[in-house]
Amino acid sequence: MNVNVMTHPLIQHKVSLIRSIGTSSKDFRQLLDEITLLMGYEITRDLPLEDVEVQTPLVKMVGKQIAGKKLGIIPILRAGLGMVSGLLELMPSARVGHIGLYRDPETLKPVEYYCKLPSDLSERRIIVTDPMLATGGSASAALSLLKDRGAKDIQLMCLVAAPQGVETVNKEHPDVRVYVAALDEKLNEHGYILPGLGDAGDRIFGTK
Repeated sequence: MNVNVMTHPLIQHKVSLIRSIGTSSKDFRQLLDEITLLMGYEITRDLPLEDVEVQTPLVKMVGKQIAGKKLGIIPILRAGLGMVSGLLELMPSARVGHIGLYRDPETLKPVEYYCKLPSDLSERRIIVTDPMLATGGSASAALSLLKDRGAKDIQLMCLVAAPQGVETVNKEHPDVRVYVAALDEKLNEHGYILPGLGDAGDRIFGTK
């Protein structure tokens, strides 16, 4: 599978905490912010740099600044919203779009119900956020939607993934780089990731 599992000790420690049934919604959101920030640090390590002249209090020098493409953050509603603030803390000038999808009860296919995106997708590196990559159907549909609207450089960031979801995205979008904090064992008969952490949206927003 083409997936980057982030094994940094801080990420792995916080993933164990966020899985716990005893973690409150408040602490869940805080941990998700922290994990997302750490993951964002890792997935942006290949951003191109260029020289820039800097006047320090003592002398002029040549430093580095990010060059090239601008960044865009696209959460898949609703749970993907929980990963936005951590990335914005790291990259405050990034543009944020939104994609809303629901699963048709008869066809079981994702259906778009909301989409608001930056107008210059083709000029940006896009980070798509969704805490859970289960079957991969919604993520794959969101990636197709972004490509149809001009996106060319896309990364998918998830907290926890099942092998089935990674395989679906790899098959349908082999050009998209997938980053996860944990690659779990499997899906159960209801499509939930095992061992997983439950419904991420409910745990973020305190709903059931």
